[in-house]
Amino acid sequence: MNTAITLVGILLIMVGLRDMFHQLLHPPSHGSLSRGVFSVVWRMSRVMKHRLGTAVGPGAMVLVIVLWVLLQVFGWALVYLPHVPEDFSYSDADPTRYPDFADALYVSLVTLATLGFGDVVAVDPVLRLVTPLQGLTGFALLTASLTWFIQIYPPLSRRRALAMSLNGMKHSRFAQRLADLQPAVAAVALEQLTRDIAQSCIDFNQYGETYYFREQHADLSLARYLPYTLEIRAAAGASTSPDVQLSGERFGFALQKLSEKLSHEFLSGNTPQEVFAAYAADHRAHQR
Repeated sequence: MNTAITLVGILLIMVGLRDMFHQLLHPPSHGSLSRGVFSVVWRMSRVMKHRLGTAVGPGAMVLVIVLWVLLQVFGWALVYLPHVPEDFSYSDADPTRYPDFADALYVSLVTLATLGFGDVVAVDPVLRLVTPLQGLTGFALLTASLTWFIQIYPPLSRRRALAMSLNGMKHSRFAQRLADLQPAVAAVALEQLTRDIAQSCIDFNQYGETYYFREQHADLSLARYLPYTLEIRAAAGASTSPDVQLSGERFGFALQKLSEKLSHEFLSGNTPQEVFAAYAADHRAHQR
């Protein structure tokens, strides 16, 4: 029985560490638990007609971190449980004052938080080697969580900058006036858009959780203005300039890759038109 409890604890620890690894250090695969949390919170927000507003993404990140902490706390508590109270030294004269699981949970919490109160200390040689490993896990978890919050905002800033650029193009009727521009000027503008779209595709691949961040201001919503890129692509394809046509083809390829990424990870749709429309609908970012 003790062996089974220990194995369950080790399993919980490894599940949490694996999810942390894939979410933070191997982003293209994403943590299965983390992704599930983001998906559930997003669906709940949609049911509530996005009344959670811009708190959806940050709130889901906090819940993921709480999940990681709980997996480590309960996993290590199960590892300690078969050894409580015999293999621990208590400053309290009565080690049976609390239930064994409560003691194991307390030791796990204190060790993970690296508090080191010293009121309950492992005396078993194996446990004395194991508890510092949990302390290192707690330190790594805290550092990784802070790093995660910091690294999430650069891709969001790039996405907002692209949305602002597309907003300006739509406002100035860029697609309709593309044929009036000098071919070199039009080609440069298309190449810049291509780089920005490609960067957004990479950001969705590396930081998939950013999909679940809604924008407070419509002018910063890529979901709102991404459909306009299809008008730009069509205008470039209708150009009589070979340079503009070539740039338009490159632009269209980047849009296709972005739509495939969104469709594969978050949405449904077979064409960029369908995927971008679904993206706008999912974020309630339709043009008004």
